[in-house]
Amino acid sequence: MSAIVYTYEELEDLVERNYVNPDIKTLRSAYEMARKAHEGEMRLTGHPFITHPVAVAYKLADMGLHLNVVMAGLLHDIVEDTDFEIEDLKKLFGDDIASLVYNVTKLKQSVKYRGVERYAENLQKMFLAMASDVRVVFMKFADRLHNLQTLYGQPKHKQERIARESLEIFAPIASRLGMSEFKGELEDQSFAYLQPKEYERMKTIMDIKVREKGAYVSRIIDETEKVLLHSSHKEVQVHGRVKRLYSLYKKMTKYHGDLSKIYDLIAIRIIVNDVEECYSVLGMLHQKWRPVPGRIKDYLAQPKPNGYQSLHTTVFTDNGEIVEFQIRTTEMHELAEYGVAAHWRYKQDGSLDNKNTRWIEELAQIQKELETKKDFLEQLEFMKIDVFNDRIFVFTPQGDVIDLPEGATPVDFAYAIHSEVGNKCVSARINDIMKNLDTVLNSGDIIEILTDKNRKGPNPDWMKFVKTRHARNKIKEATKNTVKGWFAEVLKGRERGKK
Repeated sequence: MSAIVYTYEELEDLVERNYVNPDIKTLRSAYEMARKAHEGEMRLTGHPFITHPVAVAYKLADMGLHLNVVMAGLLHDIVEDTDFEIEDLKKLFGDDIASLVYNVTKLKQSVKYRGVERYAENLQKMFLAMASDVRVVFMKFADRLHNLQTLYGQPKHKQERIARESLEIFAPIASRLGMSEFKGELEDQSFAYLQPKEYERMKTIMDIKVREKGAYVSRIIDETEKVLLHSSHKEVQVHGRVKRLYSLYKKMTKYHGDLSKIYDLIAIRIIVNDVEECYSVLGMLHQKWRPVPGRIKDYLAQPKPNGYQSLHTTVFTDNGEIVEFQIRTTEMHELAEYGVAAHWRYKQDGSLDNKNTRWIEELAQIQKELETKKDFLEQLEFMKIDVFNDRIFVFTPQGDVIDLPEGATPVDFAYAIHSEVGNKCVSARINDIMKNLDTVLNSGDIIEILTDKNRKGPNPDWMKFVKTRHARNKIKEATKNTVKGWFAEVLKGRERGKK
């Protein structure tokens, strides 16, 4: 294995191509400061240390993030590893860049614990960083990705620790932020070290399938372009997308190794100008090829919780082959690749124009609730489910959408609506059929919660199957109050008895 080594000249060339009137003079000053600060240092791969901050800055510039973030990427190791201090950076580059470097330095400081406590401390740090300035996390992702790309220089025990931490913390957070490019790269790089045999097996499968299907998919792309050429859709991009290796491994595990059930090994993406064109193109595809029943997904009308929007359809092509199409606008495509970071792309003032910040704002609330490491460890499993699990969309009978983690139950749904609905619920009707309260919900279910106003509170046994932190906390709170109330009644009875 070997990582691509970028020079400063390549970074500067990228910035000049990607940005409008970039401040190259200050960028060069940041590079010169980093080069002098790290002079003589070498990485375990044998490369000069400066290649690392240049690689981080290159990734951030390739994402089109504000130039301050790119320059902070060049300087991100200076305070931790050299004699320079934050005040030096403030004087030379201003408060914003100095603040970014300071925050990423705090994030990089080594943790004190091992095992689950180490995991919890790392997670807390990431949450704090995101709640204060999510740009710091973009820098950390770029830093971590290059460290994974050069992981071959580390001893085996460090390779495994860094790869596992990347797979269990960094990749899920990237996913929750909608950053599919980072998520995929972090997962695949980690997968190669944690399960090298499975990684090679997936790589072999993909190599064979790309060779087998590559020419055929190219033909379908050509046919698609011809269909669209005869319509009013002139500025349309059509290209193929190959499934990532770790994603393939998870699907193979889900389907017990049955490759025939995986339809999106190679998918075709169609990028159009607006939402109206998305639906128009979908109709054209269905006129040309017969859609596979149950495989049409409209993430335009119902975006995923991380903001992802696209139309997905799977069709039978002329010779019976099955092909998946993904149709989206240019803006949706950028959001799908870069997630929350897409809202900063090429903005000259570095401001955030983001309609999907709800989840980031929730992190600050989580931090307030979990003030001690003991609290954090107690809630860790539920937080992992709440924050990192795949999400499902379910509906109230009135058509309101409720977003829950995969594996959620009617009780989680009830508490998502209102704490009193949760406390008083007695049964659930799912798609017009009465079901137990521990039934696992699926995307698209319509749920009606039946309540009993005389019910004193929730059943403590619900704690065994609820999946959300919110439901768990509300059940604990309500059952605690019920016990207090019962105890107070007992004491009152004793007092009356004495009289």
